[in-house]
Amino acid sequence: MKRLRLTLLLVATLAAALCSFAQEKQPPLPKDLPPYGTAVPFHAPKVEIKKLSNGMTLWLVPRPGFPKVALTFAVRGGMASDPADLPGVSNLLTATLDQGTKTRNAKQIAEHIQAAGGDLSGGARADVVIVSADVLAEDTGKALEVLADIFQNATFPESEVDLAKRNAADNLRGQEANPGFLARRLLAEEIFGTHPYSVVSPTQESISKTQAEELRKIYAQRFRPDQTLLVAVGDFHADAFSADIEKAFGHWEAPQAPMVEPVAKPTEQNPHAVFFVERPGSVQTTFAIASFGPIRRDPDFAAAQVANAIYGGMFGSRLINDIREDKGYTYSPRAFLQTRSEAGLLQTGADVRNAVTGATLNEISYQLNRMATTAPTDDEVERARRYLVGSRAIELQSQTSVAGQLATLWSYGLPPEELGLESERIQKVTAEDVEAVGKKYFPASRQTIVAVGEQKVIEQQLAPFGLAIHKVEQ
Repeated sequence: MKRLRLTLLLVATLAAALCSFAQEKQPPLPKDLPPYGTAVPFHAPKVEIKKLSNGMTLWLVPRPGFPKVALTFAVRGGMASDPADLPGVSNLLTATLDQGTKTRNAKQIAEHIQAAGGDLSGGARADVVIVSADVLAEDTGKALEVLADIFQNATFPESEVDLAKRNAADNLRGQEANPGFLARRLLAEEIFGTHPYSVVSPTQESISKTQAEELRKIYAQRFRPDQTLLVAVGDFHADAFSADIEKAFGHWEAPQAPMVEPVAKPTEQNPHAVFFVERPGSVQTTFAIASFGPIRRDPDFAAAQVANAIYGGMFGSRLINDIREDKGYTYSPRAFLQTRSEAGLLQTGADVRNAVTGATLNEISYQLNRMATTAPTDDEVERARRYLVGSRAIELQSQTSVAGQLATLWSYGLPPEELGLESERIQKVTAEDVEAVGKKYFPASRQTIVAVGEQKVIEQQLAPFGLAIHKVEQ
């Protein structure tokens, strides 16, 4: 009986795959649609690069007119640089950074930034810590004065650290109730193994263990001018603004201690298996599936962007047409390139009904292998290129987005010119380029599969794929 059930499941899986092949052809578009207009390339703003005598780097983008300035600081040393016994401590660092200096308390810092028409925000990424403020152009001098105080004189008061720890612990408990968070965390652990990129959040233990003195130590190591970038985008004159920055940050001295060590490139040997977290009573399965892809500095990154858009990164993509529009397995399938300085991941995600857990993985596998074995049509490539270039052009209308994207490029070791070159490279991608990266990065046999949901559903419906299935306690 057991063998018969397995045989029936395999037949059902094969039948689903054959149906997929039969449904590759999409319905024709209306005949009266106008032809594509001329593609308009994104013209990146001119970036003026300056460096203070203390080593602090400035990327300045004057944009006269709108009377605000977006300020984004990037400091080398993010979660991948956290101590091994305090994973995710960078989150607590950013949460308490603005809670007091030698001359200002938390309330005064907030009031002074708000008086300049802005708010402070910050966060820890894998490779850097980001601090941002969006302020009125006429008050940038005041904002820079407060920011310089934070970057040089933060004190991490015990009471504020204790409060931040309680908030972080509560926030983590809330995140752990979300299957998407559990899937992302487990996926990073299985993809990266013992590499520091495996850390995507703190743990309850690391939150509990962190003390104010430890934050002061990490702050002193990372917050130094020779590993800090300031991106400013907005209504200012570069020379006058540079003088304001020099006045605020010019006396900041780099310590004699070594700088933060760069993160090593991980070994790309992710397991091809299923790992799952049990979520008793769940009515759906959350998938997070990934394999290693290119990093931003790789020559085939633009082709991978176009390939991902064709696969599942835009509406009208193969995956979305398949499991959302045609079969109705899920409302929001997604595919994206997630990059860090030294690693890139091609990721697929979907939240699906229990009853179609196995069928969904079958369709995802089929579409991944389709990318690896069949060339895209010229129309698919054209639509993907236009989608990517147009989306980025819209996104970069915002001063804050420009500042954030430039800070990201710096963290990857790329020059500001890359902001414009990205669109140029995308528009040059051919069907042959997409076919090549499809073979290189997309085969289903390269994927690590994470599922969160009902144990019985996952084990029974994924058994026909012949993969090892591991339950992971979190």
